[in-house]
Amino acid sequence: MPIFMDRHDLAGASAADVAEAHLKDLSIQDQYGVKFLTYWFDHRRGTTFCLIDAPDVETAQCVHREAHGFIAGEVVEVALSAVEAFLGRIQDPTAAAATSSHMDAGHRAILFTDIVGSTEMTSRLGDRMATELVRAHDALVRGCLGRQSGREVKHTGDGIMAAFSSTVFAVDCAIDIQREFHHFNLGSSEPIHIRIGLDCGEPVEDSNDLFGKTVQLAARLCAAAGSDQILISENICQEYGMTSAFTNGGHHRLKGFAKPVLAYRCEWLN
Repeated sequence: MPIFMDRHDLAGASAADVAEAHLKDLSIQDQYGVKFLTYWFDHRRGTTFCLIDAPDVETAQCVHREAHGFIAGEVVEVALSAVEAFLGRIQDPTAAAATSSHMDAGHRAILFTDIVGSTEMTSRLGDRMATELVRAHDALVRGCLGRQSGREVKHTGDGIMAAFSSTVFAVDCAIDIQREFHHFNLGSSEPIHIRIGLDCGEPVEDSNDLFGKTVQLAARLCAAAGSDQILISENICQEYGMTSAFTNGGHHRLKGFAKPVLAYRCEWLN
């Protein structure tokens, strides 16, 4: 059966309220041939996201309707592997976590890295040497992800996409990455220059893909960044809190976005 993720607007609900509603779903799911795998609750934004193994959207909604009446506003089909890569789990949270203020909200910051001039680098150095430099990039980035609780979602060929449950960790990781490459380049005859883009958002928005808008914007900001730059979205600024490290806020025309997008540079040299 297909796997779906839905989004509920439940302003004013508590973690205990949502945990109780989830148990009601579980109590009748077998009658409909549905399996509710897990859920995420964002108390601050009043949103809940359910992961469901169901024959179709309508059947999943029927369970919600009969169990507690909280019908999802949006539903998208997802791949379990993508859910696990972005969100880190596809099973229910522990009983303690489900009713605590530390329940995973499902909100993620998405980070992209990209090696500047990778095509020219391959033409100039050849496949073997270029591959070695990509491996050096991967090792440096993965080391930073490990220190800042980042999760690698996928390798893009000349970069990495990663997800963070904390926007602060994502920004700190981006800074850490650029500093690591700065130190690497000081001692390397073949320097590696990268650019980084960051955005944050919810797993189900007004698109038909998991973190669709967030992934797209983070990737476009990465492509728009200059060599050795970090370009971050307005969403990141709001989540992180404005700081003197965020400079040169301006609007960028990005592919796939009808209107210019406000973004900031994150300065990392000190």
